[in-house]
Amino acid sequence: MTDEKSVKESLLLVDDEPMNLQVLFESLEGVGCKMLIAKNGETALSIARKAHPDLILLDIMMPGIDGFEVCRRLKADAATADIPVIFLSALSETADKVHGLQLGAVDYISKPFQPEEVIARVNTHLTIHRLNLEVQKQRDKLARELKVVSDLQLKLLPEKLPEINGLKLAVHYETSLYSGGDYYDVAELPDNRWGFLLADAAGHGAPAAVEMAMTCALFRSYPEPPIESDGVLSYLNRHLRKTYETSFVTAIYIIYDPVGHTLQIARAGQPPPMVYRSSENKATEVKCAGVLPMGLVGYEDIPVTEMQLNPGDRVLLYTDGITERFNYDNKQYGEERLLKQLERKDRPEPQRLLDDIMKDVEQFAGGRVAEDDQALLLLVID
Repeated sequence: MTDEKSVKESLLLVDDEPMNLQVLFESLEGVGCKMLIAKNGETALSIARKAHPDLILLDIMMPGIDGFEVCRRLKADAATADIPVIFLSALSETADKVHGLQLGAVDYISKPFQPEEVIARVNTHLTIHRLNLEVQKQRDKLARELKVVSDLQLKLLPEKLPEINGLKLAVHYETSLYSGGDYYDVAELPDNRWGFLLADAAGHGAPAAVEMAMTCALFRSYPEPPIESDGVLSYLNRHLRKTYETSFVTAIYIIYDPVGHTLQIARAGQPPPMVYRSSENKATEVKCAGVLPMGLVGYEDIPVTEMQLNPGDRVLLYTDGITERFNYDNKQYGEERLLKQLERKDRPEPQRLLDDIMKDVEQFAGGRVAEDDQALLLLVID
């Protein structure tokens, strides 16, 4: 196995004048790098693709393709784009130097050059390149670790939504990074009732994923069927307070009874649900009191709101990553746009409705990347 530290760095010297190449070679012998030589642009490109040197010293005025064109092709090729280039040229006009830097070169040394200057700049850029490679190595390692966290996190979510008579379900779950803090779950309860939990750990990324996993573990270890919405949030809060000191989790827990089409709602810092009334062809935000996010303070009493639903009604639970999605004008998507999407009169299938909502969110964002996790849980009464 080759010791990574024992592998020599390499320099590619490109110049059509043999005397210049000899001076460069002799000047840089003490740097301790492997020397590669090219006398024209075509050869330089071929060597760069095969050997991938750590630094290229590139003459500009050469027959065939000049140094500017060589640099442009190097930076246009993914295989060689990250190789730093230093131009060596008798061209001393500022415009020529600027043009070289605009093409992607890291430095520019004017001829006739001093060996000491060349050595100093080569050492500087080799060090920068070495550090960049180390940063990229660590970034790749972190990305692999975050991917593992993401895969484990997805396994905590329900494998699929249950099939429930008289109720259609759909979900959208998307993290802003490899992993995040949004969490949803479904619990089958006695008397054909169903419980639905949507939670959002503060922040995003790996720390939020840990808090999400903790919330999941607590919810699924609830000592009895979670038939009281306020009792569930109180239990979660009591145990989260023992774990978190500076963070918190918002949550909403609802219980649906298909016999009477009733919904019981308790929430802690989470946005209230939205409801579309088919009889009124209108979507509104449910007026329901709540308590502070879980993990901050003890709860003396958690308000519980009950509401009657009818066939055709839609209930939407969502995390604030949806309504607080920004576009490049720093405007937020907002509740009004979400209500308008929920208000569609054409009765699409639940998953289609959520997909269309997310298309609208992405269109509004205009290509700006989401800064927070995004989750939607939709219930449609048959």
